[in-house]
Amino acid sequence: MKQKILITGASGFIGSFLVEEALRRGYEVWAAVRSTSDLSRLPDGYVRLLVDLPFHDAEALAERLREIAGKEGRAWDYVIHNAGLTKAVRKQDFFRVNAEYTRNLTEALAIACPPKKFLLMSSLSSCGAGDEKTFRPIRLDNPQRPNTVYGQSKLAAENYVQSQSSFPYIILRPTGVYGPGDKDYLIEIKSIRAGFDFAIGFTPQRITFIYVKDLASVAFLALEKEKVRNREYFVADGDVYTDASFARMIQEVVGKKHVFHARIPLVLARLACLCSEGIGRLTGKSMTLNSDKYIILKQRNWICDVAPLREELAFTPSYTLRQGLEETVKRDREEGLL
Repeated sequence: MKQKILITGASGFIGSFLVEEALRRGYEVWAAVRSTSDLSRLPDGYVRLLVDLPFHDAEALAERLREIAGKEGRAWDYVIHNAGLTKAVRKQDFFRVNAEYTRNLTEALAIACPPKKFLLMSSLSSCGAGDEKTFRPIRLDNPQRPNTVYGQSKLAAENYVQSQSSFPYIILRPTGVYGPGDKDYLIEIKSIRAGFDFAIGFTPQRITFIYVKDLASVAFLALEKEKVRNREYFVADGDVYTDASFARMIQEVVGKKHVFHARIPLVLARLACLCSEGIGRLTGKSMTLNSDKYIILKQRNWICDVAPLREELAFTPSYTLRQGLEETVKRDREEGLL
């Protein structure tokens, strides 16, 4: 009998690769999506869809999950809660979606159908800024002091998961996730392909990455290892880059010989982010550049300690940054994104 898994946010960038990995491993996959979601990333005929689950209401959600589990004869073995907001017009929406919906889901599962294990896809942003003098890696035992609203909402979600005792949990805090179909890094790739690279601040950022397929692999390593319970992990490939070396690698991968590289003062970057955020409020659209994004761009140290990931999960990345970028660019070109 196939093991069953429920994946929320399944139609998005990371979610679609979680679905792909689950199918590859032989799971019966249930995907929680919105009625307005673009389902083109999900393979036809291989995924059971749960549309518009009432995440805003824990009691209604529990009833819906109980109903589904009853009809199927058994509940899900695993749940990956990947749904969430990375940008929003109103700051309170971060807490509503990222934190309160997580609390409602854990409460509903506890009442209706506790899984063998629950995985929350969180973020390195839940920890706040790293040491920008020594550039020591952020460690799991460091105090969490998120400096963005997004990070604060993710920390609140983590706290809800950690406080419940109805089922074991795993919390993943990935660093910069990139891969085919990602929109954020695509902006930088397009800019460099057009011949322009604008870095923020005069002190180089130390940045880390994880290819989306490797992140999906980590998720299932954590779920399937029976002894790994109630644990948090930073997820990165273990290498460290500067914003300049990352840009030059993109330049090589896209085959652009001449690129104008420039560094923008933080004060101008902040002004641009505030203006963009103001436009977003007027138009009702969530903008990529906003005051939260400015804090992320300003942060110089994105290095995290991945020793527990390697030692406890025996994780070895399948992709170097260059290999991941090459596959990303190739597939984005094939899909018309570049």
